[in-house]
Amino acid sequence: MKSLQRLVALSLAIFCAPALAQPYPNKPIRVIVPFVAGGSSDIVARAIAQKFQEYLGQPGVVENKPGANGAIAAEFVAKAEPDGYTVLVGSIGVFSINAALYKDLRYNPVRDFAPVTLAVTTPNVLITKPGFAAKSLKETVDLAKKSPDKLSYCSSGVGSSDHLTAEVLKQMTQTSITHVPYKGGAACQTDIMGGQIDLSFQNLGAVTNYIKGNRMNAVAVTSRTRHPSLPDVPTVVEAGFPELVVTSWQAVAVPAKTPPDVVAKLNDAVVKALRSPEVRERMAQIGFDVVAGTPEEFGKFMQEEVARWTQVVNRGGIKAE
Repeated sequence: MKSLQRLVALSLAIFCAPALAQPYPNKPIRVIVPFVAGGSSDIVARAIAQKFQEYLGQPGVVENKPGANGAIAAEFVAKAEPDGYTVLVGSIGVFSINAALYKDLRYNPVRDFAPVTLAVTTPNVLITKPGFAAKSLKETVDLAKKSPDKLSYCSSGVGSSDHLTAEVLKQMTQTSITHVPYKGGAACQTDIMGGQIDLSFQNLGAVTNYIKGNRMNAVAVTSRTRHPSLPDVPTVVEAGFPELVVTSWQAVAVPAKTPPDVVAKLNDAVVKALRSPEVRERMAQIGFDVVAGTPEEFGKFMQEEVARWTQVVNRGGIKAE
């Protein structure tokens, strides 16, 4: 009887060995997006996923799981099997701001994810309504100091990149400007152009055409160097506010215990995808700069971003809606 059991066990081991030895990946890869289709995370995810067949030999299948500022999808991926077949493509909010804003967050971006790469970044641009009195960042700050709470700024929502960029400005200049949160950037931009709101920090790619069409004014770009989309607009560094350098970004990660060799393969494929001419051109069209670095670089960057926005949120007493 024991001999028969040993024979069965040996047969099973021999039968299973080829399956166990199959190299990663040997099936489609799920690419989870924390927001609805058509947004920045979705665009980046689909650009990457469509290249997986070419670089990994398996298709990338994009799934949108919106809700709770991206927390639903992030928790889903954090708890997924760490085998490299469930990948998260998310934003600055998912990987850093949520950790600062929500005390009951059911995932920790630093603890629960293995970084793959920082994918793309884009600066914000300070825009003002047509005919606004201030023409520079310094003049805007001076005007806010002279008239506390008289100026208004809009954002795409509490805890958004554009909201917290304005909070950084207020904190560093000790000014008081009234926040008007919207459910998305489009309505905010419309009211800037209509003159109902004075100013806002918006993602550069979302407002470049409006600026070029003279429907709003561009005061400063929140980057260290001028952006090719708006070469005549000075940076916050040039304006004398280097602490206001802020980028909105998208990144790629997998569950924390994913094997390093699998992470390395994913990083190689994602980097190649992002650096391919057609994807790089697509990203440039919407105002994104391709980063495509190492897992270690993104891990360090994510920790720094969590620390930075936690300080901003705490200092400003900002509460999630």
